Amino acid sequence: MLFEVWAPQARRVALHVEGEEHPMERDPERGGWWRAEASAAHGTRYGFSLDGGPVLPDPRARRLPAGPDGPAAVVDPGAHVWRHEWAGRGLAGAVLYELHVGTFTREGTFDAAAERLGHLAGLGVTHVELMPVCPFPGVHGWGYDGVAPWAVHEPYGGPEGLRRFVDAAHGHGLGVVLDVVHNHLGPSGNRLPEFGPYFTDRHHTPWGAAVNLDAPGSDEVRAYFAGSALAFLRDYRLDGLRLDAVHALVDERAEHFLAELSAAVDALARELGRPLFLIAESDRNDPRTTAPREANGLGVHAQWDDDVHHALHTALTGEAQGYYADFARAPLAALAKTLTGAFFHDGTYSSFRGRRHGRPVDRAATGTHRFVAYAQTHDQIGNRAQGDRLAAHLSPGLAACAAALVLCGPYTPMLFMGEEWGARTPWQYFTDHPDPELAEAVRRGRRREFAEHGWAAEDIPDPQDPATRLRSCLDWDEPHREPHAALLAWHRALIALRRAHVPPRARLADVHVSFDEERRWLYLRHGGLHVAVNLAGEGTAEIPLTVHTAAELASWGACEAPEGDGLLRLGPHSAAVLR
Repeated sequence: MLFEVWAPQARRVALHVEGEEHPMERDPERGGWWRAEASAAHGTRYGFSLDGGPVLPDPRARRLPAGPDGPAAVVDPGAHVWRHEWAGRGLAGAVLYELHVGTFTREGTFDAAAERLGHLAGLGVTHVELMPVCPFPGVHGWGYDGVAPWAVHEPYGGPEGLRRFVDAAHGHGLGVVLDVVHNHLGPSGNRLPEFGPYFTDRHHTPWGAAVNLDAPGSDEVRAYFAGSALAFLRDYRLDGLRLDAVHALVDERAEHFLAELSAAVDALARELGRPLFLIAESDRNDPRTTAPREANGLGVHAQWDDDVHHALHTALTGEAQGYYADFARAPLAALAKTLTGAFFHDGTYSSFRGRRHGRPVDRAATGTHRFVAYAQTHDQIGNRAQGDRLAAHLSPGLAACAAALVLCGPYTPMLFMGEEWGARTPWQYFTDHPDPELAEAVRRGRRREFAEHGWAAEDIPDPQDPATRLRSCLDWDEPHREPHAALLAWHRALIALRRAHVPPRARLADVHVSFDEERRWLYLRHGGLHVAVNLAGEGTAEIPLTVHTAAELASWGACEAPEGDGLLRLGPHSAAVLR
């Protein structure tokens, strides 16, 4: 078997296979690469020693059975026998469901999560979006501290566990999207700098030195991260990737890394004969993120739209601190703007940033499916002091209004696990750092951060306490009890209506919204659907529709369908979907 590694600064490199050392030779055709042949098979343990130093795991390891500090293991991608054929499932028309493997069930494994996939198929979602599954030190964590971008976290089930999960999902007709992190590696267990210039001091990020995308040696670094992305799509039969915090991918080269990656993904889709897509998380409010490469865009297929979340959150809760401040001044107007134009800050002044922010989207040319909308995500729950979900603060009626606007709205909708039944379990920030100094630093930092906002230290959950992760696990008895069961049925009905009445591809220009800020009602129409919500806590909202007769498809709360006067009457905390 041929073993290769990129180590451009090393004077000599040795391959260690099951305790035997094999000197490696420089590759005459690829600068900085070393190669050697040795007898090995699926499961064989190996690593590399640089200049006589300790044996390190392969940066491209597909499996790390003993964790990030242990040896790599050979993985044969062709060894898995797939049970289900899969033609792929594209982004247009999708309904996403964000899922964290470690808390979706108390067992916290791929196999345990797979046993619950029937619930998701019955709910009507089309794709499961897995939070990061690359290895990190310890057992439990969010996954954003991963240090091996080609491998799969062993406590979840490793590479074979992920393949079994994806195969099971496909058996239920569900696509799978994986959240990947290219903008940084975790603070513990990162051995890449020992191999080569994977990071650069030319740029800095919230996590320290930036990934080297434009300094000397960056050709190989770009190929490293793009290669891991393509390997996951190809070898695990994934349908798409969610790219974490792409605004932190600092790249001053003429062709941005994201454009290079999106071109490679499109080429792989053509090669495999099935649709593949990328979804970016970006806070830039820049239409170029999803604009075609031919139009000097980055060619990413969609992006998360935090502005929709912020406007909806302030309208539902009244919160106005931090980045919510601008949205909270007139939350229904902000919501109307984001529902019709994607971005609230589209060149307007952002008080949170202290400057103008964003650019407007071309409504006539931009498809609505290119923006992902949501009422809750792992970030928007877990980064709160106590990880409290909306269900902890909202009436079932307001939760139903939020669901109607997201699931029957114009954008690609996404739910966070448990949201469909109004889960009361929190989703808190938890870690499992084996390094005691790092663990204490994270604990102190978390408490110091929220102390600045008036929280007492004892009220902030300890990220290292195993109970914090256990509190964050879903309670699968809840969906069978009220009011959860009714809210779950509402979500199922809304997703079915979306599938029946919302075209998978539409333009932003075809979305129309009217609202009354004072009376707190909003009326949205697109694709033949009319969605109306009354967010007021008292009084009946009389909402003038653009049609005099409309067939009611679903409603939550008090609802009187329009008659001759064309007025839809909704009681407090009520929602209606009409055609």
